[in-house]
Amino acid sequence: MLTRRNFLFGTGALGLSSGAGLGLPYYNRNHGAPVFTHGVQSGDVDFRSAAVWTRTDRPARVEIELSTTESFSDPIRLPRMTALPDRDFAVKAVADGLLPDQDVFYRFRATDLHSSFIQSDVVSGRFRTAPLRQRSIRFLWSGDTAGQGWGIDDEGMATYRTMAEQDADFFIHSGDTVYADNPIPDEVRLRDGSVWRNRIVTDEKREVARTLHEYRGQWKYNLLDHHVRAFNAGCAAFYQWDDHEVLNNWSPSTDLRDDPRYPDKDIAVYARRARKAFEEMTPIRYPVREPGRIYRKISYGPLLDIFFLDLRSYRSGNRDSSATALLGRQQTDWLCSALSSSSAVWKVVASDMPIGLVQWDDYGRQVGAEGVSDGYNGVPDGREHEIAHLLRTIMERKVRNIVWLTADVHYTAAHHYSPERAKFLDFLPFWEFVSGPLHAGTYGPKPLDKTFGPEVHFVKAAPGGVQSNLPPSAGLQFFGRVDIHGRSREMTVRLMDRQNRQLWSVTLSPDAAEAVS
Repeated sequence: MLTRRNFLFGTGALGLSSGAGLGLPYYNRNHGAPVFTHGVQSGDVDFRSAAVWTRTDRPARVEIELSTTESFSDPIRLPRMTALPDRDFAVKAVADGLLPDQDVFYRFRATDLHSSFIQSDVVSGRFRTAPLRQRSIRFLWSGDTAGQGWGIDDEGMATYRTMAEQDADFFIHSGDTVYADNPIPDEVRLRDGSVWRNRIVTDEKREVARTLHEYRGQWKYNLLDHHVRAFNAGCAAFYQWDDHEVLNNWSPSTDLRDDPRYPDKDIAVYARRARKAFEEMTPIRYPVREPGRIYRKISYGPLLDIFFLDLRSYRSGNRDSSATALLGRQQTDWLCSALSSSSAVWKVVASDMPIGLVQWDDYGRQVGAEGVSDGYNGVPDGREHEIAHLLRTIMERKVRNIVWLTADVHYTAAHHYSPERAKFLDFLPFWEFVSGPLHAGTYGPKPLDKTFGPEVHFVKAAPGGVQSNLPPSAGLQFFGRVDIHGRSREMTVRLMDRQNRQLWSVTLSPDAAEAVS
């Protein structure tokens, strides 16, 4: 078997395999054969199943094989799929009945709809299924890809290259997976007089996204970067969304009447198109009984359960002074129940926004609550009520070892929350770790709201405050790495940068979730 690192940097990672594969005649170079345009992706992997994804350039029959060996001896063949225009030629399949704790190799081949002799090259990837035993686990998280006009330059999205070197089991993309409201220009003039040049710019990225075609183009643009494609081929990704998949800080109260970029003035129209593109262009899979539901739980063995939140779909309006909903009642009840019933040692809450940072809908005028906190540093009010209810329920049900991971604010930080410092007292201490951006502007730190007693243990951000917007070339691009030790069950969280430097770390002991080193 190939090692994970060898596979990632081999030809298979870029989908350039030229082997016969799939038990079909070798007609790869026939004129007019279908072409795989954006690599492969895998996601939402548990101990027995996973989703796999790819996209062709035209209508085609797509065959999928999986194997626990790189040679694809005795492969599993999934039902053949058809790439059609109604999904922009993207295909996604769920492979079930897999073995736990296995490196699984998968590959696609496309055949012309009218001739079985006209066939594509093979495109391939790999992922690792969750264990049933207590083995060590490593995963990564971050957010914010291709924002603020910083697109694919000559170096490419290099943070993805650095993450590929971590040999992780999976990656959590914590939202702002694309920037549908941030056009990519050919050049950006930097403050020192030099010029950032976006080597690749597509028609869909020259303007804000409005049509379904343009929303789909946001993901297709990111997948043109060779670092992103190579990383996706070697590491499963678990996705959630935030605001920029639609437009900045969107909520039911978003008012587009004075924005000439958007011809339809109903924000719900754009949210529906963005959600459809998100489902089509990522390897997310929804609960069977609730298609379209982004919040979900994924179990990754006895040491880890991950709870993915959706802070966009159920919120009340940001400009509504009486707004209380961020998660919404149904999601809040689900999270309380799912955390309480979890038997995993560690419960990771993957949130698309931090809890204690003050974020405004209009930051310049400090109008409208965009996040959880209202900035008053007092007893819970507004959206803080939902978090207070959640934290109180966790305490009452004695649920321990909960860690929050998030992105969104375009810098990296470690926050510890404790009732000893808080205005709200009915909760157990916990950690929240922030990391990002992956490839977007870097900003300065945001103020903390003291309602839940946050304390900053580490922060690295752009100098110059919240309007700084430093480009990726400045080096302040961040991701987080989590290692759970199979024997001690301790969790070590590392905050990393694009240069693969460890900026800060802490090791948490199970049953206490407090630092031991």
